[in-house]
Order: sequence, then structure tokens, then C-alpha cells
Amino acid sequence: MKTRAITGLFFVIVLVLATLLNATVFAAFFGLLGVLAAREFFLICKSEEVQPLLVLGLLSSAVLAGLVGANQLGYLANKYLWLVLPLLSFIAIASLYLKRPKPFHDIAYTYLGIFYACVPFLFFVGLGFIQGTFNPYIPLGFLIILWSNDTGAYLAGRAFGKHKLFERISPNKTWEGFIGGIALAVLIALNLEQYFGSLPKWQWATVALIIGVFGTLGDLVESMLKRNLGIKDSGQILPGHGGFLDRFDGLLIAAPLVFLALTLI
Repeated sequence: MKTRAITGLFFVIVLVLATLLNATVFAAFFGLLGVLAAREFFLICKSEEVQPLLVLGLLSSAVLAGLVGANQLGYLANKYLWLVLPLLSFIAIASLYLKRPKPFHDIAYTYLGIFYACVPFLFFVGLGFIQGTFNPYIPLGFLIILWSNDTGAYLAGRAFGKHKLFERISPNKTWEGFIGGIALAVLIALNLEQYFGSLPKWQWATVALIIGVFGTLGDLVESMLKRNLGIKDSGQILPGHGGFLDRFDGLLIAAPLVFLALTLI
């Protein structure tokens, strides 16, 4: 428990500092996290039947993260983002020469690692620039709401949890915890406008609702992935907390949807 608490505190401090320092650090740090999350995905999915193309998958993730970061920082026009397409094509072409018994399994898991594990971090990077210039308080607010949702779900689940939310995938999650998580997330979000500005209260509340619902579903999807693979944690990089996918499971689905919602409204 002590190791978990120390790791958690250090983890939060690093994320907050990386978000607040400056635009370049923010884009580079979370782009790197996306690449590391993709690597973790490739490694846990590797088996006799499935061999994700690790080098090309990581190279594609890194190039995509670099292109998105450079674009958001104003160094690269939108049209150059498509430079990642040749690398994505090479993933399929390379499988022609590897003589694997089920090459499309390898191709599919490689693409899935990029788009499930890496791309959501790039949408999160986009949240920092969604108003045209770098504003660290929107992604920081996202993280605070995400952590509030997790905390509210844990406390409400322990105190009132009786009705299972999705027992087949996660036996400990309850409807009471789900509702408690959303309630605390919205409560915290309504106060962010006072301290962070950036968005009006109703938009912060909308962000909280999206994170509360889809962050929880993202957690369940990642739990389903681990059950499918027969593993307890996605990695051991964070003592007491598992891997990158374990820590950012809520972000993987929520971040793209929050980016979409804020773009539309």
C-alpha cells in the first residue's frame, strides 16, 4: 500500500508538471506516453498466434505523435499529418515477407495498438490547443475530473455498492459506484471554471459527464482486454499500479470524445 501511494503521488506530480511547464514539454511528454502505451499493447498481445509488428508499429506511433505535436505547436501544416500513411501501409506490406501462418492477425493487432493505445493520447494533446493557442488548464482539468471520477466511484462503491455494473468483466464495479463517480466528477467540474476559467460551467459539466460515462467504459474495455489475454496487469512500469494502459484506461476512450465535444460546441 505504501509503494502504491508513493508511486501514485509521484505519478500525479509528473503529469501535472508536464502539463503546466510549457507547450513543447506537454506535447512531447504525452506523445511519448502514447508511444509507450502502444509498445505495452504490442508486448501483452504477443503470442504464438499473434506477433504484432513491433518495430513498424512503434515507428508509426512515434512518427504520428511527432507530426501531431509539431502540428499543434505550429511547426507543421495539417497536410503533412498524412505523411504517416506510408508507414501504416508498410505494416501490411511487410507481412508479405514474414511468412507467418496468420498474417492478418499480426496486421490487425498492430493497427489496433496504434489506434487504441497511442492515438487517444494525441487527442489529449489536442485538448491543450483546442482554443487555438496552448492552454494547459483544459487538459489539466480533464485529468482532475478523471481522477475525481475514479475517486468518487471507489468511495461510493465501497459505501453503497450492491448492484453490479458489469460483473462478467469487472466484479468490483457497481452502479452505485458509477453514479457516485459521475456525481463527484460533475461537482468538481463545476468549480473548475472559478479557478481555471477556459470553459464556462456548462461545458466543464459536459466534459465531466463524458469522462464519467466513457472513462468508466474505457476502464471496462481495458479489463476486457486483460481478461481476453489472461493477464492481471498490462505492465509493471508503475509499482503498485500496473502499466500505462492500466493507469490511462479511462483516457483511451474519453479523450477523443471530449475533444470532439469541445470542437463541436
